[in-house]
Amino acid sequence: MTSTPAAASPPVASLPAAGQRVELNIGGMTCASCAARVERKLNRMPGVQASVNYATEKAVVHLPEGTTVADAVATVQATGYTAELPEPPRPAVDDAATGMEPSEPGRTGRSPSCAAGWGSRRH
Repeated sequence: MTSTPAAASPPVASLPAAGQRVELNIGGMTCASCAARVERKLNRMPGVQASVNYATEKAVVHLPEGTTVADAVATVQATGYTAELPEPPRPAVDDAATGMEPSEPGRTGRSPSCAAGWGSRRH
C-alpha cells in the first residue's frame, strides 16, 4: 500500500510569494494566551501568516495579495483586541534648522547621580 503524506504546513518564517508584510500594534492583551488567540485568529485568514509577541504588543503579519491591512485589523478587533499601524518614526531634528544651540552632553545642571535619583539620600 502506498500512503500519501499529509501536506505539511509552511513554516511561519516563510513569506508569501506576493503581498505585503505589516507590523501592527496590538492592545488589550493581558497574557500570553491572549497573544496566542490573536495569532491563531490571524493565521486562520486565508494565506495570512502572523506572529504575535505579547511582550512587545506587536504582530508581524504577512498578507497575501488581495488581503488588506484593514482586513487584519478587523479580525483582531473582532477577537476583542485593538490593532493599529504604528506611527511612522519622526525625522531627526537638526539643531541648525531650529536655530537652537546644540546641547552638550553632561550639561543638565545636575550631577549624574542626582539625575538618576542617587545621591539625594538623607542620612
